[in-house]
Amino acid sequence: MNEDRIAGAAKEFKSSVKETIGKARGDAKLEADGNAEKVEGKVQNAIGGLKDALKKQGDPGAN
Repeated sequence: MNEDRIAGAAKEFKSSVKETIGKARGDAKLEADGNAEKVEGKVQNAIGGLKDALKKQGDPGAN
């Protein structure tokens, strides 16, 4: 697990909280911001997963 996966997961969690608070308050902007940040977190996490896979592929003993 690399820094991108950790940061992406943290961003996803934080944005989910933001989105939920936005829904509860009826604040469409806060909800939309949370949703956008969640997508950013998912992308960052996916990039981290790709980096991990490439690293594993380059290191035959990493299975």
